[in-house]
Amino acid sequence: QVQLVESGGSVVQPGGSLRLSCVVSGFSAVNYSVGWFRQAPGKEREGVACISGGNRGDGRKFYGDSVNGRFTISKDNGKNTLWLEMNSLEPEDTATYYCVGKKGAGSWLLERVWTYWGQGTQVTVSS
Repeated sequence: QVQLVESGGSVVQPGGSLRLSCVVSGFSAVNYSVGWFRQAPGKEREGVACISGGNRGDGRKFYGDSVNGRFTISKDNGKNTLWLEMNSLEPEDTATYYCVGKKGAGSWLLERVWTYWGQGTQVTVSS
């Protein structure tokens, strides 16, 4: 049974930092692409970051335009754990953050290509 369990969401002030974690079970992060999406109230889900995996994967990292330079994605294959380090947080980063996993091709920015989803963890950026 596949499970992705996120943790680390909290309330943080603008300019602050936060680190999200995702523990994966049921598949290996080595063979799958893994990443993060987020959804703000009243908005569609948005791709935040991704690490490519699988036979053609090489661990390349991709970031959404709105977080590039502020967020860093990383993983530990041995622990099957994924992280999202978020710095210089802005109120616009307020959202529920989801850990995702997939195998195969497809643009990582497309919500429909991701097979597995966690339940989400809430991040609120507010003074």
